[in-house]
Amino acid sequence: MTSDSAQHVSLKPVPSVEMVTNGLSVGDLNDLCDATEEAINAGGGFGWIHLPNRNLLERFWQGVLIMPARMLFVARLDGVICGAAQLCLPPRNNEAQSFNIQLSGLFISPWARGQGLSRRLLDYAEKTAMKKGFAVMNLDLRESQDAAIQLYESAGYELVGKNPHYAAVDGKFVAGRYYSKLLQPLENIKTDNADPDAE
Repeated sequence: MTSDSAQHVSLKPVPSVEMVTNGLSVGDLNDLCDATEEAINAGGGFGWIHLPNRNLLERFWQGVLIMPARMLFVARLDGVICGAAQLCLPPRNNEAQSFNIQLSGLFISPWARGQGLSRRLLDYAEKTAMKKGFAVMNLDLRESQDAAIQLYESAGYELVGKNPHYAAVDGKFVAGRYYSKLLQPLENIKTDNADPDAE
């Protein structure tokens, strides 16, 4: 390949996902807040309808990182954080439902969509949940989030309920959907899966 032809080779963006285990650098926190703001502006802000103050957003993500009952996953495109998802562990006092884990706040910033990152984040979260000994993953979302609904249904999530008064947006109720997926049989799970440090 000559140097002239090398200039015409288009480099594909490199998508990746990871679980955050050692905190976020200042740059990564800034990228995560940028991505969150863009997702909120695009209508998929996992609860937020209007942009919160930037300091509040930074404190929110810092709070997620220090909560032992939450695991944070991030998506990157060419090394830049462009999305996230969380797994919320069941409370220790709910032994009867200790096999359940909740997926929360999966989003990808509009500029990074179309790279398969939502599916990668979902798959990685599911594999982590299984490794930690959970059998079922649950999630809920607004009925207006068509792309997310398509993602979850195509990944085998079963619609288990609806709530006509799930959220209020611009003074009107928006219905919500509740989904569940069996990740592995109960006999495969560990007895102490409520421990986020369990291997």
